[in-house]
Amino acid sequence: MSQAPDPEEQLPEPPNLRFLRLLVTVLTGVMILGLITLLGLVVIRNTTTRAPLPDVITLPDGATATAYTQGPNWYAVVTDENRILIFDRTSGKLRQTILIEPHP
Repeated sequence: MSQAPDPEEQLPEPPNLRFLRLLVTVLTGVMILGLITLLGLVVIRNTTTRAPLPDVITLPDGATATAYTQGPNWYAVVTDENRILIFDRTSGKLRQTILIEPHP
């Protein structure tokens, strides 16, 4: 019959195994911190508040919207007449009109 080794007679842990265990522990910590950082950045990026857009945007007579974009304090509507209408976000008033000339 074989006898179980006496707990006091166990061999010491090899140094390279101790080093490997330390590396795995550090890597686990770095991965957890990186994941928490990425999730935090996604939450911060998606919770920035802007002034709400109006329910209705009144365009000049005969203009039809074809595209839309927005900035921090403005929004723009591209019309089918090759014009860009830039509106103030807070007041909703027309700030600027840009005419897009056709390419020759």
